Amino acid sequence: MTDTPAPQAGPLVTGSEIARLAGVTRAAVSNWRRRYGDFPSPIGGGANSPLFDLAEVQAWLDRQRKGQEFSLEVQLWQAMRGAYGDDMVGGLTAVARFLAEGEAPEGLPADVVRLAHDLAAGGGVAEAVSALAERFTDSVRRAGSDQVTSPRIVRAVRHFAGPVASDATLFDPACGIGTLLLAVGAEQGSRCYGQEAEPRSALFSQLRADLTGRTHVDIATGDSLRDDRWTDLKADLVVCDPPVGEPDWGREDLLLDSRWEFGIPSRAEGELAWLQHAYAHTAPGGRVLMVLPASVAYRKAGRRIRAELVRRGALTQITALPSGSAASHALPVHIWHLRRPQTLGDAATSVRMIDLTAGDPDGSLEPSPEQTAEVSLIDLLDDAVDLTPGRHVEDSHRDYAIEYQAISAELREQVRLLVDLLPALVAGDGLGSLDGPTVSVADLARAGLVEFGDREPVSVSDQLDTDYLRGFLRSAANTRRSTSSSGTFRLDGKGARIPQMEIVEQRRYGAAFRMLQEFEERARRVVELSRDAAALARDGLDNGALTPEE
Repeated sequence: MTDTPAPQAGPLVTGSEIARLAGVTRAAVSNWRRRYGDFPSPIGGGANSPLFDLAEVQAWLDRQRKGQEFSLEVQLWQAMRGAYGDDMVGGLTAVARFLAEGEAPEGLPADVVRLAHDLAAGGGVAEAVSALAERFTDSVRRAGSDQVTSPRIVRAVRHFAGPVASDATLFDPACGIGTLLLAVGAEQGSRCYGQEAEPRSALFSQLRADLTGRTHVDIATGDSLRDDRWTDLKADLVVCDPPVGEPDWGREDLLLDSRWEFGIPSRAEGELAWLQHAYAHTAPGGRVLMVLPASVAYRKAGRRIRAELVRRGALTQITALPSGSAASHALPVHIWHLRRPQTLGDAATSVRMIDLTAGDPDGSLEPSPEQTAEVSLIDLLDDAVDLTPGRHVEDSHRDYAIEYQAISAELREQVRLLVDLLPALVAGDGLGSLDGPTVSVADLARAGLVEFGDREPVSVSDQLDTDYLRGFLRSAANTRRSTSSSGTFRLDGKGARIPQMEIVEQRRYGAAFRMLQEFEERARRVVELSRDAAALARDGLDNGALTPEE
């Protein structure tokens, strides 16, 4: 059963679009829905993104005197959505072709043609196509799709790319509708090249560039990995937000491809194929800014390629963006920064790690000193080659001396207490406690002296000491009784037997068992602290944060 009713005759609008129409915030629209009982009810969409009938909304806004005339842009968008539904890329391409050629493509509805003409006549073709592209990006973002690069990621890539020379050559091998490629380069002068596997997206990207006056833009159609249309291109800057999680990126057909400078990616590491494809198209001294899932930094399958990127000095920086930067999920994503050395001596000697994950996705992208770390290559080349920025940023800001003093003090205290917990025991008569008169725990339970909790039995009588009971339950004889033929131990409380003793003797034994239990728990803590102290000391001695006392 779907939560979306059958399509209505009239165009539908989202809460965001209502806010834009009325000149208010989306929060104001939410307040209207709660405060006014006559606000139109949703007739489509889902709980998180309801859709409203445009005519009903306009009538309500008019009654409340909150509305304003719908702009041509809004009318055109609604007409396109009514005609193309989920195929808005097809609608964008058809409208862009009409604006570029002056003749309507076959199948373009008359009302869309009229509205597109009027919109372009009023504000210009460039403004019209830019407005439609922005609306499409916003609608896809709200729908939670990876179909286009989110505005937040575009902003981040532009920020970290920095100023781009007007005569620079730019390349995006998975350009989509051109959002990232056209946002990074200078509007005039920069030569931009792109490739996109989806033909209509590629066409719209080219038309978008042409109609907005970007004359030095060439977009090719095709799968960049399988059918590279720019084999001889060497760019000054490569930007890319590639497809992710694609198990069939063409590995079997590309095993001998020369682009794999750092190693052949596995089937599960298509993102590292895109990264190397981008690097292969980078000129000496040129850069790559690639948007990648956070998991690429630590997945086991990509360890060797990550190691080669680090070892050869091609990787210069990884930036972990705040949660919410991507369109379709709240998981953090990274921007990988690569630079092709101009000479052998020009390779990177460290990797800058920036961790912005705790920040506001709409906030400043300038990292504070506490959010950055310069990590030497040798420190990255361990068995895991984990390039997650947060891990290295945290390690770089540790106060090893204070931490080592604290862990040493706790270890000494735990050891002191450990010795004191050993019970005072003397030689016995040599007879096993369970060799004499015993009673089964099942009999004790039937007599009402024992109850079974979630894990272990508990005495409910002043005739039986709980620590005594539990201590003998862990005896060698009872342990053997509770161990299956496969070697699995499961405490069989009801089948166990304990010695028959007077309550005074029970309490003596119970006190000893209780001390042993605490001894074992504290011993485990000592082992844990010892392991942590040794690891901390080695790291501190290796990185210079600690030095032997004179």
